Amino acid sequence: MIKWFHDFSWSGKLSAAVILAILLLAVFAPGLSIHPHNTSTGAPLQPPGGKHLLGTDELGVDLWAQICYGARVSLLVGLGTAFLAALGGGLVGIIAGYLGGWPDKFIMRLIDIMIVLPDFPLLIVLAAFLGPSLLNIIVVLALFSWVFPARITRSQVLALKEQSYIKSAETYGAGAWYLMWKHFLPEVFPLVAVNMIRLTGRAIVSEAGLSFLGLGDPTSKSWGLIIHHATSFKGIYFTDFWKWWLLYPWLALTMMVTALAFMSRELERIADPRLGGRRFSVH
Repeated sequence: MIKWFHDFSWSGKLSAAVILAILLLAVFAPGLSIHPHNTSTGAPLQPPGGKHLLGTDELGVDLWAQICYGARVSLLVGLGTAFLAALGGGLVGIIAGYLGGWPDKFIMRLIDIMIVLPDFPLLIVLAAFLGPSLLNIIVVLALFSWVFPARITRSQVLALKEQSYIKSAETYGAGAWYLMWKHFLPEVFPLVAVNMIRLTGRAIVSEAGLSFLGLGDPTSKSWGLIIHHATSFKGIYFTDFWKWWLLYPWLALTMMVTALAFMSRELERIADPRLGGRRFSVH
């Protein structure tokens, strides 16, 4: 049982509730939305009320259903990107920190280059080049996200490899793979896990930005794609349509990203003892 939840501040607990609600929304989307998310079931641009809780878009598709299924897409992109970036960046950071020498110098110069590059314009170019699919978007986002867990992991490993128990293990013949699996990975995992939450929010925003520009998967119905269709409608800002067609997906996206940001801050405070918190304790 996880003991650290009671250490959360009120903002952390509220963020956890929001994230849990959106997760449940994504998992139980077919049961929570009585209308399909890709078929017209009402009059075009119908305001909220009656059979359509949040109204409909220009094709008469239920907006509540689109938001429910859009949560699946946004979470898939966010979690998929975070997992790939954390896995790849964590391994790269462990290798750089443990081996040192020219591998460390090469990896650090590569990280420096990746940090100063304008990532979103390059995301646009790569997304346009590879084509509009969720898998391509996840891969492209992961390519620009691995540097953050790599830097965190490297700094932790540089400190850990100087510890006496690591030196003793090396003296008794422990290999690099054994040290990575048995010692380095368990020590750096909490901070990498916290970084994954931050990367999830970043990936969700990036996917929404790409979809807003028309570079997302046109069949995904993500929150960003809903916003793209709404803002592409002529006269959206001169009518009342924005009050439901644009506002509700924007609120869902904002709530999710804000909750992830607060949750990341809370977990970082607990996971990193330098911030005055405690490490994770699981029983």
